[in-house]
Amino acid sequence: MEARPAIEWPTLALATALHTAWIALCLNHDALPWWGFAACAAIVSAWFSSLQHEAIHGHPTRSAALNHALACAPLWIWLPYARYRDTHLRHHRDERLTDPIDDPESRYVAPGDWARRGPFARAALRAQSTLLGRLAIGPAWSAATFLRAEWRARHDPRVARAWIAHAILLAPFLALVFWAFGVPPWLYALGFVQGGAALALVRSFAEHRAHADPARRTAVVENATLLGPLFLFNNLHAAHHRWPAVAWYRLPALYRQRRDELLSANGGLAYDGYAEVFRRFLLRAHDQPVHPLGRAP
Repeated sequence: MEARPAIEWPTLALATALHTAWIALCLNHDALPWWGFAACAAIVSAWFSSLQHEAIHGHPTRSAALNHALACAPLWIWLPYARYRDTHLRHHRDERLTDPIDDPESRYVAPGDWARRGPFARAALRAQSTLLGRLAIGPAWSAATFLRAEWRARHDPRVARAWIAHAILLAPFLALVFWAFGVPPWLYALGFVQGGAALALVRSFAEHRAHADPARRTAVVENATLLGPLFLFNNLHAAHHRWPAVAWYRLPALYRQRRDELLSANGGLAYDGYAEVFRRFLLRAHDQPVHPLGRAP
């Protein structure tokens, strides 16, 4: 890999554009129909989540503090950026990918945890094995699951510091949105929180699967003409896990150069665009909620 530049201008330009778009949408919320605002807000929110993912991996500058400042705006309200960073970096321990205990982003549950779940929770987990269920239930389920885990970890000083910093940032943020800009809370929640999270879940839905071989746990969605840029090419997920420090705008060329190698390693786990993902899994389960091996070996 080539050395990183001091400033990655494409990512910095994107950060500027997304902050500007968020302010413009909030200022002009009453000039749009509610569904138009919600659709635009979902796109900006999901795109901002992709930007946060870039910042977690050390972009667009060599300063961690500056990267944090560019990505810490709490658009989803319930997710502190510092906690997203910590849990996502744990997710990048590829030898533990998909493990229901060690991988914070795993959608599987361990057999013992499944046995303790009630009928409602089991039905909700089964429903989220389909893409339609993930989009409908996933945003609220993700928030509730995350907050429950954070509450259990509240005595960890690192977790406590992250939430204190989040609260200090969130208070003026909410005052700006709901008081200064006058955005109705229900409309903001529908667009930026629910809609943005649902759109982000389209990306994550089929990007991992349980397998005994860690290299075969990560998929690729090729030919993502529209959603690829929105996800900052994280749809090329096997390439991102192989080279997590590579900037988003360099990833497509790198993937084309090393495609055969990556697909050979992951057993050919690739989809031809998100249209294939929707066609195959909108109403049909991608996998089962219980980890098939109990734990990732």
